[in-house]
Amino acid sequence: MIKQWFKLRGNLDEQSSWVFTILGLFITITFWWILAELFSTNKPIVENYHSILPSSLDSIQAVSRDSILKLDSINYVSATRFEKVYPILPRPDKVLFAFKDLYFKDKLVLNTTHSVWLNIQGYFWAIFLAIPIGFIIGLFPIFKGLFSKQVDALRYLPLSALTGLFIIWFGLGDLMKIGFLTVGILVYLIPVVVQRISEVEDVYAQTAFTLGASRFQQIKHVFFPAVMSKLIDDIRVLTAISWTYIIIAELLNKESGIGSLIYTKARQGQIDRVFALLVVITLIGLLQDKIFGWIDRILHPNKYTSMELPGTFEAKLGLFMILGSICLGLISTNVLGLSFLLNVAITLSVIGFLIILYSYFKLKQA
Repeated sequence: MIKQWFKLRGNLDEQSSWVFTILGLFITITFWWILAELFSTNKPIVENYHSILPSSLDSIQAVSRDSILKLDSINYVSATRFEKVYPILPRPDKVLFAFKDLYFKDKLVLNTTHSVWLNIQGYFWAIFLAIPIGFIIGLFPIFKGLFSKQVDALRYLPLSALTGLFIIWFGLGDLMKIGFLTVGILVYLIPVVVQRISEVEDVYAQTAFTLGASRFQQIKHVFFPAVMSKLIDDIRVLTAISWTYIIIAELLNKESGIGSLIYTKARQGQIDRVFALLVVITLIGLLQDKIFGWIDRILHPNKYTSMELPGTFEAKLGLFMILGSICLGLISTNVLGLSFLLNVAITLSVIGFLIILYSYFKLKQA
């Protein structure tokens, strides 16, 4: 069994995989704990005095930092006892306990929901634009010659340096954040769509042409399924990039969102809450990755099994209803301005979710 652990490109059995996953998590937390203790320091405790370091103050507040430093020095000498603090790296248990304050004092759920909703909108518009643009450039030589070089060059734009332009174009509201995220995903996704089209083997297109398929039928039955079956993996990879851009966008207008919370807590020296928020982002990213994987299994079951599983049709129907409800909600509120359609979208998403649950139980009973 030990030889299997070190086999090149080998695989672990399910039991060993769980054991090593838990062991790796334990090693990571232990190493984290040791580093936190190494970087810890002692804070002086004085009766009836609460020391606030100047670095935690608001930069626009009219306070003399030199006087605060002098007062901190006097109290450091007068201290009767010291408390261990972790100004650089908090202990794992400190991060865990920080969730309570984030939930009750900092509206963690509301800010997280806001960031996730911005992320979904950015993804929607990026995919909505990237697929048709990518197909036009990838399928027709004239458009490929006209625009392929420019599209490839867009990937090298430092978007974080263009935040000022997005503020000029869209203001400081959510529209700016959505636009920034959309462009951030779009410049990577369009070249990927073009590349996936070029990877479709000619034999499939030639076979469809021999059978009398028109151009539209070739696109519908050959190119589109082949590209989408691979593109969803590329979208999963872009999840990490999307969260990077949404945090940058929320730092520009610190009204709400996880990015705003991270900035505020870092300014206040509450490092444990900053790490707790980073854990939240990581967990959301992992959940998004699992959701995209689940969507891939529903839309492209032939990638994972050669037989038709029971409940597949119901799962596809429920998924399309949820995706359609998201599209309806976004278009009705942002484009058409018809807010009443949002209730229809919510109803459709609930029905779609119930249909997916039915397909899950149908699969389990098979």
